[in-house]
Amino acid sequence: MTKATGTASTTAAATTASATDPAAATSAVGHRRTGARTRRALSAVGSLWLLAALLVAWEIVARLSPSVFFPPFSVVLGQFGQDWFAARPQTLFASDRFLESVPVSLSRLARGWLLAAVLGVAIGVVLGRSRVARHLYSPVIRFWMSVPNAALLPIALQFFGITEAMNIFLITFGSMWLIAVNTADGVAGVDPSWLRAARSMRLPRPVLYLRVILPAAAPHILAGLRISLGFGLILMIVAELYATTAGLGHDVALYQQTFRYREMWSAFLLIALIGIALNAAVDLLERRLLRWQRRTGLASL
Repeated sequence: MTKATGTASTTAAATTASATDPAAATSAVGHRRTGARTRRALSAVGSLWLLAALLVAWEIVARLSPSVFFPPFSVVLGQFGQDWFAARPQTLFASDRFLESVPVSLSRLARGWLLAAVLGVAIGVVLGRSRVARHLYSPVIRFWMSVPNAALLPIALQFFGITEAMNIFLITFGSMWLIAVNTADGVAGVDPSWLRAARSMRLPRPVLYLRVILPAAAPHILAGLRISLGFGLILMIVAELYATTAGLGHDVALYQQTFRYREMWSAFLLIALIGIALNAAVDLLERRLLRWQRRTGLASL
């Protein structure tokens, strides 16, 4: 009891000293911020160790078994810098090849994915709010989700030909079902007490959806958007491999057909980095919009 009393007295004295000494309080805040930055840095390093190990393994295996089809990572990295960057500040250090391929691919991805987001959220809200619609259309949606999206390429070519519309259709159609299912789950799971409270306040239907239903379903909607973005990127590359004359997928196919394997692996590396950047951007948006949500498990990574 005496020890506890002494500890409490010491803590109270330290608090009083900090309150009366602004310099000490500022120093304590600085130490806390430094500690937080150190923990974040260590967490980032810890999360990258597996990637670093895989890259080292890539380098070692490629060096031990030399092959023109599988160059070492250091060679690919050098080719990456040569292919996609240039010493021109006016183009933000992007090479001509970068400016010819990347904006075209990202434009297709943006148009297809944004259209998928609009259609997926709209379909999901209808399914989540209407039990009849859910029972009628859920089997159809599950069917299209079970079909490999790449298998839709021949069908899309028959309808649209080798056009921009074909690429956008493939990205949209392959991505929107994930968004629709996640949105429907989120809308159907809104707390009934919130809906009763909204009805008691006689909220108009548009306000009910914008202020109650969609914010409550936002975690599910954003999770669907985040997952569908990866599918959209895959479908963008699949479409460009076979049915375009420009873009990153077209570059990969061209390098493979002309036996330029270093350039092919360099394009693979750029596609991977674009995917990581897009996922990080959506994750940042999700964290900003869902600051109120307690994130646990994989969602908190």
